[in-house]
Amino acid sequence: MSDQSHITVAQAGRIGIIGLNRLQAMNALTLDMVRDIDRALDRFEDDPTIDRVLLRSDTDRAFCAGGDMRRIRTLSLAQNFADAEQFFQEEYSLIQRMSGYAKTIIALVDGVCMGGGLGLVMQCDVRVATDRARFAMPETAIGFFPDVGGSYFLPRMPHFGGFWMGLTGAHVAGFDAQTLGISTHMLPQDDVNGFESALGVPEAALDTVLESFCAVPGYQSSMLSLAANTMCFDQSTLCSIKDCLSKRTAVGSESARKTLDKVSPRSLQETMRLLRRGRDASLKDCLAREFEAMQRAIRHPDLAEGVRAVLVDKDHAPCWQSTPVLMQT
Repeated sequence: MSDQSHITVAQAGRIGIIGLNRLQAMNALTLDMVRDIDRALDRFEDDPTIDRVLLRSDTDRAFCAGGDMRRIRTLSLAQNFADAEQFFQEEYSLIQRMSGYAKTIIALVDGVCMGGGLGLVMQCDVRVATDRARFAMPETAIGFFPDVGGSYFLPRMPHFGGFWMGLTGAHVAGFDAQTLGISTHMLPQDDVNGFESALGVPEAALDTVLESFCAVPGYQSSMLSLAANTMCFDQSTLCSIKDCLSKRTAVGSESARKTLDKVSPRSLQETMRLLRRGRDASLKDCLAREFEAMQRAIRHPDLAEGVRAVLVDKDHAPCWQSTPVLMQT
């Protein structure tokens, strides 16, 4: 671990634990954190006393708010594109590695999980969400796009839910997250400590622990509103999505249309292109395309302006340099 590591590493029985511990920044990922996670995976992979790995947050405030985009903005404004690209290159390499890791990785998500955090979670074999977990890919609001494998897992979600999430930055939770395939299991927040303790018991079978602690999926009325919210996102172009939304009277449709009018037009176009191409592509190919898109994004003023408006000044009034005419393509 680095001297100022924001990652904790521990062992409980036969489970290795990686904790996200940058508490003051809602565990927003830095390059050092990415490298320390990778080192922890090295250690656990070679340790015969470790059967599985648990990825969690050390705070109940958030799981992970994403990548440290304030730092990326600073590097971009200084035209230090090499250092910005280095972060994404190593983050994407970590995601690729996790997708084929030799041991079972379990994500335990309690609180907000966005952007880079969701990218890590989606490559875990088991994804346990508490009743306080909230998932989102809000990158279009900051002049970026859903990366970290988003172009791979978002278009594979049912009901075009990934297109809805990726374009609008919509948050999902509970059974909606499970319906979309984000979480595989649900856990009451009050049972987190007991769940972690049970995972560490050497003779405990993973399936038995999950069955003992996690809720059984069932019909939920919220699934109807989820389907209503995602209905127009099966359209083939941004313009046709907006046209469809304008003809619907549901509150969710109106909210989605207003969001599409507010976020970066360039980001919407890039997101739509990546999601459509990613539906039938491998994770490796999706990450390669995302890296190229990232190189373009960090050189475009929309990113610096979007991060300023949402994360720095927090006035939520960005002045985009790209224009809505891009949405015609």
